[in-house]
Amino acid sequence: MPRRLVRKIRAFIPSQGKKKARDYQRQEIPRDQHNVSRSMISEPAKKVLHRLNKAGYDAYLVGGGVRDILLGGQPKDFDIATNATPEEVHGLFRNSRLIGRRFRIVHVVFGREIIEVTTFRGNARDGEDHPADDEHRTSEHGLLLRDNVYGTQQEDALRRDFTINALYYCIRDFSIIDFANGVDDLNARQIRLIGDPETRYREDPVRMLRAVRFAAKLGFEIEPETEAPIRQLAPLLSHIPPARLFDEVLKLFSAGHGEATYDLLQQYGLLAPLFPETVRAIDDGESDELIRQSLRNTDARIAQGKSVTPYFLFAAMLWPALQAEWRRRQESGEPAQPALHGAIGKVIGRQVQATSIPKRFSGPMKEVWELQIRLPRRQGKRAFATLTHPRFRAAYDFLLVREAAGEIEPGLGEWWTEFQTNDERGQEKMLSQLGSASGPKKRRRKRSPVKRPPQA
Repeated sequence: MPRRLVRKIRAFIPSQGKKKARDYQRQEIPRDQHNVSRSMISEPAKKVLHRLNKAGYDAYLVGGGVRDILLGGQPKDFDIATNATPEEVHGLFRNSRLIGRRFRIVHVVFGREIIEVTTFRGNARDGEDHPADDEHRTSEHGLLLRDNVYGTQQEDALRRDFTINALYYCIRDFSIIDFANGVDDLNARQIRLIGDPETRYREDPVRMLRAVRFAAKLGFEIEPETEAPIRQLAPLLSHIPPARLFDEVLKLFSAGHGEATYDLLQQYGLLAPLFPETVRAIDDGESDELIRQSLRNTDARIAQGKSVTPYFLFAAMLWPALQAEWRRRQESGEPAQPALHGAIGKVIGRQVQATSIPKRFSGPMKEVWELQIRLPRRQGKRAFATLTHPRFRAAYDFLLVREAAGEIEPGLGEWWTEFQTNDERGQEKMLSQLGSASGPKKRRRKRSPVKRPPQA
């Protein structure tokens, strides 16, 4: 993409340790040399940009919104960066709220659409004594605990994670400002971290997951230096709160590229910190075909504009671990149903140490699993009782995935498909045929009368 060089800056990359400073070209791309148009930006985002500019602040559309439009797509959300502080932004919008401890940001709410506004962030402290020490804290592993140091637009750009996310769109003159050669990386179709990769991953290990997510979503390659430390640093994800990792898992597998994401997570050793029991079961010989089939179905649903249920996703991701534990308990002599209940408790108990699973999801997930041993039992009134269960539809879908994955013989899913669509007479007929197909009933032997001793 053609660009106009405006001026050259020499910028120190934040958190780069002993590495030398890099030269970056600050480039402004005028309106006639890029494809970003105001018509592609949502009305709420334009309102926020205009109000901030009118109040005397600098404000830019930034990150994924600019990136996706440049790639010819339509962004799902729009983020804004400004030199106004969070409190100043909050004061301009009555429909806004301040959120965050680690990073203070502002959400401006327009019905269902939320515009996220962040203040330009500054460089990390260079010495021990710094007036912003209370606003910039790291753990012993280098993980950022608090980072509310404000700075310039240039500093903000070089503090962002990837070059393709450090692009700014100015609604005043319709130009794009590129501080980190992000447009070059867009054209090269590669994911590149800004700064020293190892240090940036230590600051926030979730950046490794974001690299994988963007690579799968955009079909990009991860640049070699950005890729190199991932396998070694993957265990650092264990320092991230389980609640945050739960959100990251949903982002990873709910973007419409679930199977590609799954492959990359395995390739870089990032699946084990997220689903340790699943990886252990697969390494011990359990099949992951049900996971893959479920992710294919999820990708297809998202492509059709349909929603994805988190508990169904986690039910599939944990199924190999559940199968292994369930089998072990049955081999130890436990009956099938108690063994299943015990396996469910153990698998979920271990999983929540890695990624939390809110009760509103773990409860339905258990029911989907438990229904898998009820679905084959259809005689008498059992089929009607199963059909009216609140989680029947999800359990039925899970059964179809198991059949498609080759885990069980086909036929049961087709029977339930027909049973749902039949009227009451048709359902009774199916149940009667099911009874006759199982063979003639055995005649009960008449028991000979018990001879009682004569009374005295």
